[in-house]
Amino acid sequence: MQWIPNILFAIILIAGIYYFVSNVKKLIRNIQLGKQVDRSDNTSERWKNMIKIALGQSKMVRRPVSGLLHIVVYLGFIIINVEVLEIILDGLLGTHRLFLPILGTSVYGFLIGTFEILAVLVFAAVVVFWIRRNVIEISRFLSKEMTSWPKNDGNNILYFEMVLMSLFLIMNASDVDLQEAGVGNVISQFIHPLFLNLSTETMHLVERIAWWLHIVGILIFLNYLYYSKHLHILLAFPNTFYANLKPKGYFPNNKTVTNEVKMMLDPNADPYATPDTATDAEPEKFGASDATDLSWVQLMNAYTCTECGRCTSVCPANQTGKELSPRAIMMKTRDRVEEIGKNIDQNKGVFEYDGKQLLGEDYITQEEIWACTTCNACVEECPVNIDPLSIIMEMRQYLVMEQSAAPQELNAMMTNVENNGAPWQYNQMDRLNWVEEE
Repeated sequence: MQWIPNILFAIILIAGIYYFVSNVKKLIRNIQLGKQVDRSDNTSERWKNMIKIALGQSKMVRRPVSGLLHIVVYLGFIIINVEVLEIILDGLLGTHRLFLPILGTSVYGFLIGTFEILAVLVFAAVVVFWIRRNVIEISRFLSKEMTSWPKNDGNNILYFEMVLMSLFLIMNASDVDLQEAGVGNVISQFIHPLFLNLSTETMHLVERIAWWLHIVGILIFLNYLYYSKHLHILLAFPNTFYANLKPKGYFPNNKTVTNEVKMMLDPNADPYATPDTATDAEPEKFGASDATDLSWVQLMNAYTCTECGRCTSVCPANQTGKELSPRAIMMKTRDRVEEIGKNIDQNKGVFEYDGKQLLGEDYITQEEIWACTTCNACVEECPVNIDPLSIIMEMRQYLVMEQSAAPQELNAMMTNVENNGAPWQYNQMDRLNWVEEE
């Protein structure tokens, strides 16, 4: 009978880890639906970016209030969960505070005391975040894409963190042996008097309930991440590592277009020659109309999006009332990838065309992508180096080169370039007339 709690704990732990691993596999599968792109260059610079931006939070603190609070929550939550290792070992072995005799009262007390202080700081920071979202109602949290699930998701995570921090402190405060030993109870000693009217057996029951709820809550939180914007807790590191290192404003040349131009400039090339299917591969589709036309890095960008809205808050198109929201671009991309992934799961590993695509009325409209000024403000502002502009530009390329669906102003400009060698409508012979005006 005494082993029943340990067996039950092992079952819950294995189930939680199994479900998490299953979600990770699904996540990797969905990201790999994107096209291959090589991001193995400049590994030293990539490591520096990851350490500075993902670990060091360098771009978060550009907005000091939210940045510093985020660092408190990020570091506090990670450090506090070091004690999860002890909880897991205690749950499997049937021990209690296993590390206390191993580390000694000084080291163990220092660690527990640090955890308790961090728990209070995390709780306070989370409360401030909740107030900013729900009382002050900061404008970037009120956009139309931040209703329903996205809004509830942001609050759910805050409630999770409040509850987990509270359970950690209650667990310590109701632990009679810990309080009598005075080991690391720098915060919980002030909560302990609330339990003094309880019997020893009841206090032990409270401690056990808090212990179980704490570890089960962590496992639930871990598996909730896949469905939440807080997946960036895991993906921020690879996302910053594989981020584009090219200067902002650089756009890669399309190889197919480049080959066409070279052929036009080659006097020996036969433009009417029939392609050799054995040696000439069929040209790829220009640009992107669906999520699977994007690269795997862009799909990872979509899953990494924190929905913080910093990109949208600095977008000049959005500020002037246009439909474009870089945050919505990433959210819609992620939703479409998820939809494709579910389609594959339902059809035993094969995607069956569902009549939808990322570009169109189902997700991202033409009005949104043509509103972009390509200023790169969204890319510069993102705290985890997400690049919404690259997705917008690939969709524009698809509309122009596959659908001939550019806006009238752009079509006129391109026609002038083709006919006159300049964006303006005048004869090529008149291009140097401005010199004579001098």
